[in-house]
Amino acid sequence: MDLESGSFRNQAKKESWLTVLTLAYQSLGVVYGDLSTSPLYVYKSTFAEDIQHSESNEEIFGVLSFVFWTLTLVPLIKYVFIVLRADDNGEGGTFALYSLLCRHARVGFLPNGQVADEELSTYKKDDCGGGSDGGGGGGGAAIRVKAILEKHKVLQQVLLILALIGTCMVIGDGVLTPAISVFSAVSGLELSMSKEHHKYVEVPVACLILVCLFALQHYGTHRVGFLFAPVVVIWLLCISSIGVYNIFHWNPSVYQALSPYYMYKFLKKTRREGWMSLGGILLCITGSEAMFADLGHFSQLSIKVAFTSFVYPSLILAYMGQAAYLSRHHVIESNYHIGFYVSVPEHLRWPVLAIAILAAVVGSQSIITGTFSIIKQCSALGCFPKVKIVHTSSKIHGQIYIPEINWLLMVLCLAVTIGFRDTKRMGNASGLAVITVMLVTTCLMSLVIVLCWRRSVALALLFILFFGSIEALYFSASLIKFLEGAWVPIALSLAFLLVMYVWHYGTLKKYEFDVHNKVSINWLLSLGPSLGIVRVRGIGLIHTELVSGIPAIFSHFVTNLPAFHQVLVFLCIKSVPVPYVHASERFLIGRIGPKEYRLYRCIVRYGYHDVHADDTEFEKDLVCSIAEFIRSENSEPNGGAVDDAEGERMAVVGTTSMRVLSEDDEEVGTSETPKAKKKNKKKVRFVLPEGPTKLDSGARAEMEELMEAREAGLAFILGHSHMRAKSGSGLVKRLAIDYGYDFLRKNCRGPDYAVSVPHASTLEVGMIYHV
Repeated sequence: MDLESGSFRNQAKKESWLTVLTLAYQSLGVVYGDLSTSPLYVYKSTFAEDIQHSESNEEIFGVLSFVFWTLTLVPLIKYVFIVLRADDNGEGGTFALYSLLCRHARVGFLPNGQVADEELSTYKKDDCGGGSDGGGGGGGAAIRVKAILEKHKVLQQVLLILALIGTCMVIGDGVLTPAISVFSAVSGLELSMSKEHHKYVEVPVACLILVCLFALQHYGTHRVGFLFAPVVVIWLLCISSIGVYNIFHWNPSVYQALSPYYMYKFLKKTRREGWMSLGGILLCITGSEAMFADLGHFSQLSIKVAFTSFVYPSLILAYMGQAAYLSRHHVIESNYHIGFYVSVPEHLRWPVLAIAILAAVVGSQSIITGTFSIIKQCSALGCFPKVKIVHTSSKIHGQIYIPEINWLLMVLCLAVTIGFRDTKRMGNASGLAVITVMLVTTCLMSLVIVLCWRRSVALALLFILFFGSIEALYFSASLIKFLEGAWVPIALSLAFLLVMYVWHYGTLKKYEFDVHNKVSINWLLSLGPSLGIVRVRGIGLIHTELVSGIPAIFSHFVTNLPAFHQVLVFLCIKSVPVPYVHASERFLIGRIGPKEYRLYRCIVRYGYHDVHADDTEFEKDLVCSIAEFIRSENSEPNGGAVDDAEGERMAVVGTTSMRVLSEDDEEVGTSETPKAKKKNKKKVRFVLPEGPTKLDSGARAEMEELMEAREAGLAFILGHSHMRAKSGSGLVKRLAIDYGYDFLRKNCRGPDYAVSVPHASTLEVGMIYHV
């Protein structure tokens, strides 16, 4: 959905209010599950050991003041009114910001990028959420910053690592958030049993809930997703109602703590202990990043309406109610009774406990699904090894399940729960992960303000200084507790960062080897029309990463097996730095050599959020696109064609105007074409659209040969490479290539197209790459 970047009123022009309110309601269960459960553990983590109560209420009021202004400045001001406008064609998250930057400056590391990719309708270089002209010389600043980034490779590496660090911390949050949310929810059991026994019950119950949560992931959430929003709504109504009761019953003057003066008094009195306690206060904004990361499922306006009208006031009332209760219960022997449940009226504790557990499960489900989504993005952009991606719903886009990651998250989550057994250390770990992601977002946003929105450098500096200083304060308070749990997200992020960077480095080196060792077209032309080999019936699909030239595996194959198919297609399936590629722009088709060679190049472009078609549908679309290319070449010899690096003529074609009758005698094609009735005769033929265009004899013969080849069947020729570092390479390179990348390649899945290809139709060509 293409939303304008102005006020609520401007956005409402493109959405009916009924649609906005419906999306806002649905967003409560997906976006705000994690954020809404933060009152369970904020005060308990803050008052863990660093600061103690006193009779003056300065500590309690100071903490409430910090919570109020943190919620106001970060989720409300930064995310709702600024960051949400930096969407990438409606998508959000760390990689969305990085994708925007890659399209406005050549800083990306996707090796097979083409100029033709910039013509995609979703590329949108000049239409960003912040406006195209911010005044104050913003255009000149954008040009200067772009030139600096494109000139220095080190800055490009820093930008990539920054994006990867943010991504790794999101994955770490996927481990820590379920642990602290569920454990804090079941901590209400401590009030119904003795202090000596409640910990023996909390951990097993929390672990049981976590195991069930991860075990049910492969079913997807579309069957129970309709329950998510009601659970969060009931939970927010519950905590806000209890908050209002506590305010009027215990301390109506608690509103005074909303003054920022109490933050000053708090830090002045508590000094170092108060600064260290900021790591617990930080947890009040856990889950704020989800507002931006889950933007693609909703709209800017719906997320803004849900937060400003319901989530934000509910959380403020809940925190004020807890502070009002604590302000009248100073004399507490230990942290044991500072949790959320002690402020709940005794006769409501059991119902509230049940609702809290459900809300914690919903919040955990959201962060797990978000982790799956961001790993899919990383894998699509060549920054994570290939993993199995299962789409759990055919109707709801974006609901995916990754088995390997799911079980890894479960093991790590159980290890954190059993190893820590208290919210203090879990909070220290979760807080550092959360604030690191926010710092990365702030840094990337400052570049987006200049490069994409074309605002002045001064405005970008103001943004990063204001919000960066707030987040740096919380970051320092979290980092100081390295030995008390904060080491966990650092260790997790370093492990994932190492895997991602090694995979990305190995992928780049492999592509560079392919480029340097590709076969020239002149060598191909020297073979003559028959290519010097026997041509057999059928279509041969040669999979390659190259977008131009002839891959080395082709010459390697021809040298050892002098026979090939009557139609050859050099197929490149690649990702582009956009969230989606429209079906009409997905195929880029070209011809290699003269027409009589029957050699084609097909580049299939996917965005990082696109769903890859199944094999059968993909094969039909592929054949249709080649047929459409032949037809369009006949009618418009130069229509829509572009030259690539090798001088080949490439054309963007769609499959909407071409249909094919397949082997099962059922008319198929794209999703827009209806199906015909089944016939008795088995035949493969194309159905051309009605119109004045007629095929000449050469094009008709080429089309007929393509139909015959398709009827004979397809064969898949896959490259099976073994990478080794060149002799004389440094120790780091040898470790990265010979051990790191080689281990990942052997133990992870192959490309998507190679997973379900029939073995009888597959031929692997092995080569050793010395990089």
